[in-house]
Amino acid sequence: MQARARISGRQRTAALFAAGFLVVSSAGLAKAGPLADAAREAEEKAAAGDVIGAYDAIRDAFGAFSMTLPFTVRQAVFVSERPKAYGAYSPKPEPVFKPGEPLITYVEMIGLTWKSLGNGLEQSNFSVDFEISEPDGKILAAQKGFGEFTFTGLVRNQEMFTHLTLDITGAEPGDYLLKYTINDLVGERFTSFEQEFTVRDR
Repeated sequence: MQARARISGRQRTAALFAAGFLVVSSAGLAKAGPLADAAREAEEKAAAGDVIGAYDAIRDAFGAFSMTLPFTVRQAVFVSERPKAYGAYSPKPEPVFKPGEPLITYVEMIGLTWKSLGNGLEQSNFSVDFEISEPDGKILAAQKGFGEFTFTGLVRNQEMFTHLTLDITGAEPGDYLLKYTINDLVGERFTSFEQEFTVRDR
């Protein structure tokens, strides 16, 4: 089986609002966490009419909090066409593909690490590996560094997504397992997910 790979990706920014929450200290007493502090600050700014300041307080706090979470794929689904934006995609009704039909996967990530570049700029960077195997575990195709993405901006975007396109022209009809590994190159972390699919003449 020969696999020809093509990868592409996008990101979009949108507001993520987090309600205040409590964490428990080692002494067993509840104390306000950083998101609770940010929520309080945001409420105070909003009450004073500072809408932008309120929005920024929540956004910045959530960006910092997100990087403390394990690097995780929140959503990974085969789609029938390239997604238009974060959360704007058409799931494929079933993971069945005609010979030569590309596999397009929509992926959302949580906890991607950002680093400061100075002058207010933030940057994240991740790469993607893949493996295709038969149900018995025999690996038919694999590639490290299948694609690499670098995002640079003035904020730590949290609504991060990409779409991965895999060309499996030449694959015989049958059942397969696709495994993607996403490597957070800034945080030196990785996470993987698998998708079963079938190639069928129809």
